[in-house]
Order: sequence, then C-alpha cells, then structure tokens
Amino acid sequence: MTIVVGYVATPEGRAALTTGIAEARLRGSDLVVVNSPRRGATVDAAMIDDADAAALVEEAAAAGVRAQVRQPVHGDSLADVLGDTASEVDASLVVIGLRRRTPVGKLVLGSTAQRILLDASVPVLAVKAP
Repeated sequence: MTIVVGYVATPEGRAALTTGIAEARLRGSDLVVVNSPRRGATVDAAMIDDADAAALVEEAAAAGVRAQVRQPVHGDSLADVLGDTASEVDASLVVIGLRRRTPVGKLVLGSTAQRILLDASVPVLAVKAP
C-alpha cells in the first residue's frame, strides 16, 4: 500500500507531509511525495530542489517510512497529477494541505483542492497547518 502526499514548501505542505508520514508509519505503507512544477517550469516557487527532496526522504526514513519524491510536470491541473500518481502507485490514500479560509472562502474551498476531493478514486485526507 502507498500513500500519496501533495507537497509544496508551505506550512500547509508541511502539515500534509507530517500527516502523510504518520499515516504511512501507522499503516505500514510507502510514501510518494508529489511536488509538481507548473508546465515544466524550471523556476517555480512550489518546486523543491534535490537537496530538499533528499531531506524529505530522510525525514520519512527516520520515522521508519520508505519514501520517494516525484516531480511530474502539470499544466492546469495538479488534481490530475495527484490522481494519475495515485492510480499509478495503487495508492490507498491521498493527503493534501488546505489553507485556512474565511467563511465565504470555505464556500468556494479552492478549485484545486475541490477537484482533488471530488475526483479522487481513493480517500483524501485534507489537513490544515497548525
């Protein structure tokens, strides 16, 4: 079994990663961390470098979880990238981070998060940063 985590270097991404590692450890699952640059951009604020990717793998290993980082490119749909990755690795869970929103913002949720929650073929665990 594998858990897929959508990760960007933000407090929300960190919350998703921490939760993903905890869930993988609890379930005895592997972890696939997806950090996807938009349209193959070589410079993207969401993209982590090789050293950061290695640090994420080491963090998971320290918790007893085997992990890998994937950086597939995406166009307009990060939801599709996460869904495709989940299908490819036969994931049992997808973990994403959510930003805190106002009451009106909660009505809309966010198009990417909403698509992930509605389109995923496996359970999605959405977490907020502390």
